[in-house]
Amino acid sequence: MLKLGLFSMPVHLPERNLADALSEDRDLVILADKLGFTEAWMGEHFTSLGEPVPSPLIFNASLLDAAPNIRLGTGVICLPQQHPVAVAAHVALLDQLSRGRVIFGIGSGGLSSDWEIFDLLDHAGRGKIMVESIDAILRLWQADPPLRHDGASRPFAIENHIVPEIGVGQMIRPYQLPHPEIAVSLRGPNSGLARLAGSRGWIPLSGNFIPAAHVASHWPLYLEDAEKAGQPVDPDIWRVGRSVLITGSSAEADDIINDPNGVFSDYYFYLNVHRKLAEGRLQQPIDESREREEARIMAKELVVLGTERQVLDQLIGFSDEVGRFGTLMVTGHDLSANPGLWQSSMTRLAETVAPQLSQHMNP
Repeated sequence: MLKLGLFSMPVHLPERNLADALSEDRDLVILADKLGFTEAWMGEHFTSLGEPVPSPLIFNASLLDAAPNIRLGTGVICLPQQHPVAVAAHVALLDQLSRGRVIFGIGSGGLSSDWEIFDLLDHAGRGKIMVESIDAILRLWQADPPLRHDGASRPFAIENHIVPEIGVGQMIRPYQLPHPEIAVSLRGPNSGLARLAGSRGWIPLSGNFIPAAHVASHWPLYLEDAEKAGQPVDPDIWRVGRSVLITGSSAEADDIINDPNGVFSDYYFYLNVHRKLAEGRLQQPIDESREREEARIMAKELVVLGTERQVLDQLIGFSDEVGRFGTLMVTGHDLSANPGLWQSSMTRLAETVAPQLSQHMNP
């Protein structure tokens, strides 16, 4: 049975009132919870008004009572940017408070301005720190003190200040045993992270902003290394992201996707400009009209949009191309232009489209 999830980076216009934007993001998770979505993920970015959530853990903690059923994912915690002791403690705390609803998404960092402010501009170096950090976190959750971690980037020890009778010197542990599920986000084709996830038994989460052909490359890589490592393999573990909007008519969908200042053009304008910045290809000041035209073209290629029938047909074609997966991760977008349309779309997706898509994928 296909499941639905919600994945928010989030991306908002930088001039938006932040409190209003965050309230909108919370309301979207609350709606997803009511509609039976199984999980909601929130991103982490420290230095962007366009992606204004520096702590998915704090954001998710604000929803524990308002969205009491949905699992809460970090999408993702960028491990090189934080000390593993702090991450281990904070994730364990949220898992305890939620009684086991945390999915622990990790990564090496995706925002170039974050790389700069944390002095982490070396891509390979960030990857090494991520692996070292997750290994340290798992050890903190599973081993008793005294502990020493002689890592290359994040060494730590707790050896001399330990009093077992009063609990001093020991970390709190997650509610889930042995620990929350670990996930990584995947982007490009031939992803090395897909192989790492397979070898470790982690959840693979394929991004919404990449072509179907790239998404299709992820599961075979995951499967190959999972089988080599003797990990259990089930495509239901695979989360796949897509931007989905169900409209009242084809004409309405055309108006939205062709608007150079519409929600999807804004989204890909942000992503594309940042991608060029990260790759050292951005010429400033930017040519906004050209960048927005590129964004509109990208949106037309990647967004699933239209009437219920059109969206179902597009999702069936997409699933046929990428293969079977377990959870469709619907992207959370800025809703300010038409919140009612987005609420209607999520409802129709959950109640009508997803069950039919599930029947096609799992005959």
